[in-house]
Amino acid sequence: MNKSKRLVELMMVINSKRVFTAKELADEFGVSLRTIQRDLLDLQELGVPLYSEVGAGGGYKIIKERILPPIAFTENEAIAMFFANQSLQYYNDLPFETDAKSALKKFHHYLTSDVKKRIEEMEQRFVFYTQQRQQSSPCLQLLLDASINQQVVQITYDSIKGKSTRTIQPVGVFSQNGHWYCPAYCFKREDTRLFRADRILNATIVEEHEGVDLSKFNIHNWSYMGKEPEKVSLKVKLSREGVKICKNDPFLEQSIVEEQNGIGNLYTQITKPDLEYYASFFISLGKHARVEGPEQLIIEMKKILVDLNDIY
Repeated sequence: MNKSKRLVELMMVINSKRVFTAKELADEFGVSLRTIQRDLLDLQELGVPLYSEVGAGGGYKIIKERILPPIAFTENEAIAMFFANQSLQYYNDLPFETDAKSALKKFHHYLTSDVKKRIEEMEQRFVFYTQQRQQSSPCLQLLLDASINQQVVQITYDSIKGKSTRTIQPVGVFSQNGHWYCPAYCFKREDTRLFRADRILNATIVEEHEGVDLSKFNIHNWSYMGKEPEKVSLKVKLSREGVKICKNDPFLEQSIVEEQNGIGNLYTQITKPDLEYYASFFISLGKHARVEGPEQLIIEMKKILVDLNDIY
């Protein structure tokens, strides 16, 4: 095996280990101890973060910021990497934001001039627009790390009702319509809740707090973690404009039965805690939506309209 190939394979091997000795690597690669020691020195010069410890329990260790082995990309794969990153450019905050920019800078540096030129041309012709929000979400990284490590977090949450201190265990983070959200188990409510990340003013890991087992739950099935709330049947008649507006909602879109003339009917199940939200939503549609059920939703809408009438 030539040296360059051996160095790449050696980088892959040590990235999979936490602690190792030069003799173990020499035996694994079938080379002398002196050869493997020279190879390790070469990797250190290339930037692989190795350090050695002497003594009975000594050996080589690789620090947390591991370096991946070289990866070959086709031209189209390289372009796809840039535009995957571009889809996130309108977010004020991102997990791994600094690392993503650093990775992209390194990646761009080694591209050929013709590929760079093609990317620059495509940037003028192709863009992912995401609704840009002014709110900052400074705790994204901590929330994501806590969800991966199943750690408990204490947060200061600024909701519509005011600021409060909550103890939560995050399931993950996701983005929708330019906002970041964090579904989590709330120890105060003893159930799952969805938190807007930009409303989390600060967050700290609570090491001494015993968590709950969330290993069976993820960002896709978190809403079924606690006791499922009671549901009611929603039935709404929609005008052509109402159909178009409701199709912008990812939850409602799949429940619209559209007729040939463009009008439609909406049939789905909603939870009772969501009645207040949908009351305001369908009022905002005005004459383009006529709610026929459930009765609780109609009553909630009438309450809102009475309050508005008192104001104006």
